[in-house]
Amino acid sequence: MTYNETLDYLYHQMPEYQRIGDKAYKPGLDNSLALDRIFDHPHRQFKTIHVGGTNGKGSTSHLLAAILQASGYKVGLYTSPHLIDFRERIRVDGEMITREFVTDFVTQYREQFEPIMPSFFELTMEMAFLYFAQQGVEVAVIEVGLGGRLDSTNIISPDLSIITNIGFDHMKQLGNRLPEIAAEKAGIIKTFTPVVIGEMGNTEVAQIFIDKARSVNAPLIFAELYMNNFKAERSDSGWHFHADGYPDVQGELKGLAQDKNARTVLTAVEILLETGYSIPQEALYQGFTNVTTITGLSGRWQQLQSSPKIICDIAHNAHGIQYVTEQLKSENFNRLHIVFGMANDKDLDPVLSILPQKATYYFTKASVERALDEKILAQKAAAYQLKGRNFSTVIEAIEAAKENADKNDLIFIGGSSFIVADALPLFI
Repeated sequence: MTYNETLDYLYHQMPEYQRIGDKAYKPGLDNSLALDRIFDHPHRQFKTIHVGGTNGKGSTSHLLAAILQASGYKVGLYTSPHLIDFRERIRVDGEMITREFVTDFVTQYREQFEPIMPSFFELTMEMAFLYFAQQGVEVAVIEVGLGGRLDSTNIISPDLSIITNIGFDHMKQLGNRLPEIAAEKAGIIKTFTPVVIGEMGNTEVAQIFIDKARSVNAPLIFAELYMNNFKAERSDSGWHFHADGYPDVQGELKGLAQDKNARTVLTAVEILLETGYSIPQEALYQGFTNVTTITGLSGRWQQLQSSPKIICDIAHNAHGIQYVTEQLKSENFNRLHIVFGMANDKDLDPVLSILPQKATYYFTKASVERALDEKILAQKAAAYQLKGRNFSTVIEAIEAAKENADKNDLIFIGGSSFIVADALPLFI
């Protein structure tokens, strides 16, 4: 098979949750454990760090990978979803997995893994682990796909677990109350393995983590309590972070939530140092300042054009969109244009209720099966006084926004990682 034929096989024979939703979701670890036996447990050949949570997983994972790489480690990075190229999910020292490895993996092993009938995510994860092992990776940062307890990545035995925060998302799989969601996320807490909690949440959520950590004798660290004298200041170039031992850290990522991600990462670095990792201070500074160059991270409050200013962000639930809404208030512009679409399994009302009413909307639909029809979205949005036009493709919506915008206006593109994925190729 060619590379494109291989991708077509993966998407259609191993359905991808990100594209089609519940039909592709396979909770439990049986398939992952079976795959792992086929490949002789490749994840045991390198150290791992496990990163879960509702939002901020991607930024936190990329920041840690950048810092570890700058420290001299050979670093694997496994994240999801990808935006443009499938290979974004699997990187070694910032470089995407080769097309040849993807094709050879499927061609060589399909007779062994097809009887298991793994999901797209389960098979991709095992592909990553095998690639990391063959590349001689020393440590890999592994982002949880969905939840934690039953996520396929939960077969690893990490040096550190991280849970960034708890918010409402994937309620059908994880529960309708924050403590229920926290309990699923807490499933990545392992025996005797330190766990960093980025945001404590309410007392019920915090107690879930306390009880789980105590039950498995895992050292529990709340970043909000651990990181002394932490301060964060925003500027046009990004963030400036200050904490005991880390004065004036320049953060390249500009999103409003990056102060919380930074505190989580600084805490995680301190715990890794205590467990024997070698992370020079200059490597930490370099990782924060150059994370996109080192790791290839994109789609986080990313400026795509300057006149008119165009920004995209992959925030896709109320917890994440709240930060976007607040950050839009801090921008200077004459008029605001919002190209917006969502997945069809998201809770719309909490998102629509916090979006700015004083904006022109371009409701649209991403090019995936899981995308919400733009006409349904517009109808729902009208109840919240969000007004605009409908466009059947993201490209058409962006073109319309650019035609209507003056040079001093702002165009925001978001609502779903799939909307951003469709938009990014227009600006490369």
